[in-house]
Formats: sequence, C-alpha cells, structure tokens
Amino acid sequence: MKQFITFVKKEFLHVFRDRKTLLILFGLPIVQIVLFGFALTNEIKHSRIVVCDYARDNASQQIINKLEAGTQFVIEQSLLSHDQIESAFKSGKIKLVVVFPAHFYSDLQHFNKAQLQLITDASDPNTANTLSSYASRIVMDYQNELAGQHTIPYRINTVIRMIYNPELKAAVNFIPGVMSLILLLVCVLMTSVSIVKEKENGTMEVLLVSPFNPILVIISKTIPYLVLSLVNLSVILLLSVFVLGMPVNGSITLLYLVSTLFIITALSLGLLISNSTASQQSAMLISLMGMLIPSILFTGFMFPLENMPYALQLISNIVPAKWYYIIVKSIMIKGLGFSAIWKETLILSGMTVILLFVNIRKFKIRLA
Repeated sequence: MKQFITFVKKEFLHVFRDRKTLLILFGLPIVQIVLFGFALTNEIKHSRIVVCDYARDNASQQIINKLEAGTQFVIEQSLLSHDQIESAFKSGKIKLVVVFPAHFYSDLQHFNKAQLQLITDASDPNTANTLSSYASRIVMDYQNELAGQHTIPYRINTVIRMIYNPELKAAVNFIPGVMSLILLLVCVLMTSVSIVKEKENGTMEVLLVSPFNPILVIISKTIPYLVLSLVNLSVILLLSVFVLGMPVNGSITLLYLVSTLFIITALSLGLLISNSTASQQSAMLISLMGMLIPSILFTGFMFPLENMPYALQLISNIVPAKWYYIIVKSIMIKGLGFSAIWKETLILSGMTVILLFVNIRKFKIRLA
C-alpha cells in the first residue's frame, strides 16, 4: 500500500510539473465554458434594421418607439422610399426592413384594421425567421394595447416578405459556410505538413543548400496544393448547384478569383504552421484544433456574430473564413459585384501578404 501511495504521489508530481498538462486539464475547460457560453446562443440582440415610414403618423411612431425600446433591434436609418430598400440590404448590415404604408393610422381609425410589411434577408433563414417573429410580436403588443383602450377591436396584419431566399432553403446558408470551412481546413492541413515533412525525412538539408530563393521554394510548395484546391472548389460548386440546387446569381469568374485568393491565404497559414512546428503530428494537431473551432464559431454561418460579446466579435475579424463566407454569400445569393465585396477582399489580401512575409522571414532565418 505504501508503494502504491508513493507511485500516486510521483504521478501527481509529474502532472503538476508539466505545464502543458495543467493547461489542458484546467485552462481548456475554462476557456471552452466561457467561449461556448457566450457564443452559442440563438437569441438575437441589437440587430440593425431599417424603417420605411410612408405614414409618419402617431401609430407608426409608437410602433417604431417600441422597436427601439427593446434589446432586439437597433434602428440604423429611416428610408424615404422602396427604391432604397435593396441598396440597404446590399450593404450587408441590414437584416430587416419595416414598411409602414401611407394612411396607416387612418386605416386603423376608419376600418379598424391596417397592415405593415416586414422584409427580411432570408439568405440566413434562421435569423430571418427569428427577426420577423420578434417584430410581429412587438406589433401584436401594440395591437393589444389599442384593444385595451377601445371597445372596437383593432387588427394589424403583418405581411412578411423574404428576399434572396423566399423558399427558406437551409442549403442557401449552409453551403457558403461549409465551403469556407472545407477549403480552409483542407488547404491548411495539406500545407502544414509540407515543410515539416522535409525535416522529418531528412531532406531539409537539400533545400537549405539549394541555390533557390526562399520565395521560389515557398511558391513551388504552394502551387500543387493551389491547383488541387481549385479542383476541389469546382467539385464543391458542381455538387452545390446541380445536386443541392444552390443558385449562383453573381459572376462565376469573380467567385473563382476571390476563392483563389482565399485558398492562397489558407495555404500561407498552413505554411506558417509547417515552419513553426517540428513534427507532422504537431502540425496536423495545430491545424485541426486551431482552425476547426474558430472557423465554426466565428464564421457566422452557425451562430450570429452580432450576438457575441464585443471581444469575441473582434477576434472573429482575424478568422479568414469569416470574410470569405461574406463574399460567397454576396456573390452566389445576392448576385453582387466587386464594388460590394472590395472591403472583404482587401482584408483577405492583407492577411495573405502578412502571412507570406512572415513565412519568408522564418524561412530565411533557417537558411542563415
């Protein structure tokens, strides 16, 4: 028994001396609980909406005040006409537009009924349904208040219109997110073992003494994976369009160009991991753990980013898949051009340049 206790004490000492084990034991659960507790919520708060008020009367103003008073909506702006609604949605910031027809209050007074329109961006069907439900409930509350003040019942009909995805197909939201996830994971995983494999096989010395410029070495390692990833992209697109019925409303050329940029970003990230690790096992583990969870949480296709705390929203900005997801949705679903996605494209370009620069610098250090 004494021997057993001694062995147990020895094992405890081993555990407490190993900081990595302690980090996995205590640090990982805390981080996961805090992260998932804040990020995994279907409740939508502070969603930006637009009001198009043709009535400008007492009733429409009271409903607008109720929309502003809750935590679900933030009124971004007021539109003057229907012509501005499409451009408001194309900006990508607006999820819902509330349209009050002219004579809204007058219709209530004279006919005891009126209607208003809720237009939602159904490229994300879950968010569209939730927001229209929130707005309908607020309108219903106002209707109940009126019913309490008058003997004659009033009825306000909410007409809901879903744009971009009127059939509410889940694939419309699912496919751009899965494309981002698959391309990022596959590209990072493939390249993350490229340099470290040379080190393990003992062929790194050949590269170190070769007259090749480090930039040419990195480019030569990237090109095969880039070509294979483009083939992979084509297969994903063919399956999405012809099997799952996903539309491609925008330019297919633009989609390929931006996808190529995203693939280069992911390959650069994989090369950085490969440059920084000593074994293929470590490289694959970092690629999977470091890319999978952030890409699922912070891309926006599973959990709305606007619901997350501000700190997590800031972290989401360094996840390349987030920007590619926005671009794919804009091109494939909304049919937008480069003028609508230039900001996201510029961010991906900046990430690529930084990652390639760091890769070249790290490779030079090894040659020194």
